[in-house]
Amino acid sequence: MFEKSLFPCLVAIDALALSATAVYAVTIDTVTVGNPGNANDTDGDGHGGVSYVYNISKYEVTAGQFSQFLNAVAAEDTYGLYNAFMDSVPSGCQITQHGASGNYTYDFSGRPSGEESDWANRPVNYVSWGDAARFANWLHNGQPTGLQGLTTTEDGAYYLNGATTDAALLAVSREPDWKWAISSEDEWYKAAYHKNDGITGNYFDYPTSNDSVPSNDLINPDPGNNATFYVIGGDYTIGDPYYRTEFSAHENSGSPYGTYDQYGNVWEWNEAVLYGSSRGLRGGSFYSQVRQPPPSVPQYSYYPTFEVDSVGFRVANIPEPSTLFLLTAAAVAFAFSYWRTPCWPIVWAGYRRVHAPAPAGRRTWSAWRSIVAREQRRTWRSVSAARRLVKGGCPPPVLDGQPPGRT
Repeated sequence: MFEKSLFPCLVAIDALALSATAVYAVTIDTVTVGNPGNANDTDGDGHGGVSYVYNISKYEVTAGQFSQFLNAVAAEDTYGLYNAFMDSVPSGCQITQHGASGNYTYDFSGRPSGEESDWANRPVNYVSWGDAARFANWLHNGQPTGLQGLTTTEDGAYYLNGATTDAALLAVSREPDWKWAISSEDEWYKAAYHKNDGITGNYFDYPTSNDSVPSNDLINPDPGNNATFYVIGGDYTIGDPYYRTEFSAHENSGSPYGTYDQYGNVWEWNEAVLYGSSRGLRGGSFYSQVRQPPPSVPQYSYYPTFEVDSVGFRVANIPEPSTLFLLTAAAVAFAFSYWRTPCWPIVWAGYRRVHAPAPAGRRTWSAWRSIVAREQRRTWRSVSAARRLVKGGCPPPVLDGQPPGRT
C-alpha cells in the first residue's frame, strides 16, 4: 500500500522538477555577462553600459536551429519566416522547403555539397528583424509547435500580432517580462567589447579581446585574434560554397565574456531604432572588409524587413526566477504526500531544507540563479531519499543540512 501511494507522488515530483529544466528541440548555448552597472564606452560611440546581469548566445543563431524553428511553426508560413533565397542563392544557408502550404517541412537536402552538419552549424541568413523577433518569441514561449499565433510567434518578448511592415516592426518594443529576446544594442556591445574587468568603462576595439586589427585566417588550432571577413584582393576567410564559418571555428578568438563571431561571419540585428526608419546592425560579415576606425565605433542599420545573405542575429536571455517556485511546489507536494507515512519526519526535514531562508533584501538576477541552483540540488536530494524509501527502509536523518558522519 505504501509503495502504491508513493509511486504517483514520485512521478508528480519528477514531472514538476523536470519542468523547471525542460530540454527542447533547440539548445542555445549562452554565456553570462556580469558586472552590472558598468560604464559606457566613451572612446567608442557611447554604448555598452548595462545595469543587470544577463545571458547572451555564445554563437550566432545557426541554420540548424532556425530550420527546427521553421519545422515547429511554419507548416503554413503565415508571416514569411522562410526566404527562398536561403536555398536558391549559392551564399544562402541552404535550408530547403518542401511540400505545400499547411504541410511545409524544412531540411538541408537541397545543399550543393557536403553533409547536413556542414550547413546546419553555420549562421542562418536571409532573416529579417521580424523573423528574429518571432524566433525569440518562440524561445520565450517554450518552443511550441503550431501555427504562427499569439502562443507561438506573435507574443512573448515582443507583441507582434501579425506585424510585417517596416512601420509596424519599428513600433515593437521588448516586453518587461521577457525571457528571450534579440539583444539590445548595449547588451550586444558589452558582450563584444567590454573587458570584463568590473564595472569599468574599459573596452577593446575588436570583439576578439584585442585592440589590434584581426586576421581572417582559418587555422587549426586558432592562434587568436581571427575573424571571418573579406580582405581586399579577393581573400575570403572561406569561399564558395560556404562563405560563413561554422560556430567556434575561431576557437581562441572570443570576446572577454566568451562570445564568438561578433566580428564577421554575418551582421547581427539588434533592437536599436535608428533614424526613425531602421533597426540596428552590428559586427560585420563574411564579405565585409576590416575597418578603420574599428567596429566598436560606427553603427549600421537597415529596414527591419530587409533580408540578405550577410545578415543574421543572436539572442539574449534572463534566467527565470519562476523556476524557484516550480521547485518549491514540487517540494510541497512531496512533503504533504508523505505526511501520513511512517517516515514523514524525514520528508519534513527535506521540506525544511528546500525552504531554508533565502538572502533577504533586493535580489539581483545573479542571486536568483544561485538560489535556483541550490533549490534544484536540494529538491533532487529529497526525491532521491523518497526513492530509497520505496526500496525499503527510512534513510538516516539529516541534521543541520549534512548527512551523518560528515562535519
